[in-house]
Amino acid sequence: MLESEALTGEVDQLRRAYGCFPSGVAAVCSMVDGEPVGMAVSSFTSVSMDPPLVSVSVQHSSTTWPRLRGASRLGVSVLTEGQDAACVSLSRRGGDRFAGIEWQRDAAGAVMITGATAWLDCSLHGEVPAGDHSIALLRIHRLCSDPSLEPLVFHGSRFRRLVGI
Repeated sequence: MLESEALTGEVDQLRRAYGCFPSGVAAVCSMVDGEPVGMAVSSFTSVSMDPPLVSVSVQHSSTTWPRLRGASRLGVSVLTEGQDAACVSLSRRGGDRFAGIEWQRDAAGAVMITGATAWLDCSLHGEVPAGDHSIALLRIHRLCSDPSLEPLVFHGSRFRRLVGI
């Protein structure tokens, strides 16, 4: 039996507990002032079929989200196994986040990561405050997917592989 820990607001305890739940990894990117701007998120979730909505959670301390928030279109790329370097690069605090990453821009300005298992062309539908994060609701306008590609999985602060049974 596991011994429970009292929730005292300890960030390490919460991070460890949240890390017990595996998640996929997505990139949220757009063209801003003529250059690609993007970030990696592991809090990507489907929300609604009608209207078609997904969500991502963004820390209030993010310096990237304020730049992306005003873009008319946002590209959401669901990353695949082997794109862990792209995820790490898009998570950097400084430097060229797109160095070594192949990407494409669509006519609306959304930036998609080449080789992703799904691409969603979205716009910001709304934001909901949630503690030290905001939940950004994104409306899907167009999409493309290839479910035959293995997703990039993040679990226990590491990238993992799915193994079929």
